[in-house]
Amino acid sequence: MNARPLILALFAAASLAACSAPPEAPMLGYVELEPTRVAAPYAGRLVKLAVTRGGSVAGGGALFALDADVEQPALLEARARREQSAAQAADLATGKRPAELDSLRARVAAAESALRLAEQDLRRQQDLATQGFLSPATLDGLRERVRSNAAQLAQASADLHAAELAGREAQRAAAASAIKVAEAQQAQAAVRLALKTVNAPAAARVEDTYYREGEWVPAGTPVVSLLPAGSTKLRFYIPQARLPEFPAGSRVEVLCDGCRAPVAARITWVASSAEFTPPVIYSKDNRAKLVYMAEARPEGEAHLAPGQPVEVRAGAPK
Repeated sequence: MNARPLILALFAAASLAACSAPPEAPMLGYVELEPTRVAAPYAGRLVKLAVTRGGSVAGGGALFALDADVEQPALLEARARREQSAAQAADLATGKRPAELDSLRARVAAAESALRLAEQDLRRQQDLATQGFLSPATLDGLRERVRSNAAQLAQASADLHAAELAGREAQRAAAASAIKVAEAQQAQAAVRLALKTVNAPAAARVEDTYYREGEWVPAGTPVVSLLPAGSTKLRFYIPQARLPEFPAGSRVEVLCDGCRAPVAARITWVASSAEFTPPVIYSKDNRAKLVYMAEARPEGEAHLAPGQPVEVRAGAPK
């Protein structure tokens, strides 16, 4: 019997079976949203809510504002302290005021005049003492008067010199440090005041608002929930046997009910440990098998609703 025709028939049947093999079943998952919940770092009463649920806001646009009943006066006080420190430093750098300097100069001139008169009087009385008309005690008193006037002149001159100089180096350094401290306090007060008004970090759709105007908002509590671009993600489950086909960074095709065309997405994360069959509502059958959770983000605009079931296939849409 010739076996060649039989072998060719078996090979053809195997080839036909391979060509007609069913495609890989799609991986099942669902759509999730990752909102950005915006809060203020300080507590306060909500005085303005600039957005509404379902609306949109541009990047940097106003979201809400809390009362600044404490922060505004604190900023004014810090600004006044900085100005006071600057004025004190300027005063130390310029010495005494002109009126004070004029008064000290007048004291020096008066001391000089008193010393000249005392010296002239002493010379006249010394001539009388030489002729025997003046007692030694009187002459000693005149000499003491000259010494006293000379000391007063020296003191007045020293006071004038000190007044004309700027403040001591240590005082000027302390004044400069005081200015830096006051400037830092003013900057801190300005930041606290600015943080009472919160703006959108990026263009987004407003998912929800949690407070109404007039309500008290604790520190760090979200007031607005935003959905910026890229906040949609797909969560699906990869069978254990197909895990090597879907590393992070690979592209997949996403199908959903109501989608006009397949959506391209890129895998951003794959779980490192396996789990059992995902929830029944996302599974076509209830067989117990190991799967790996993965996440992907749509490329471009994708009108997907949160919770919407999806099917994920390998490769990008054609």
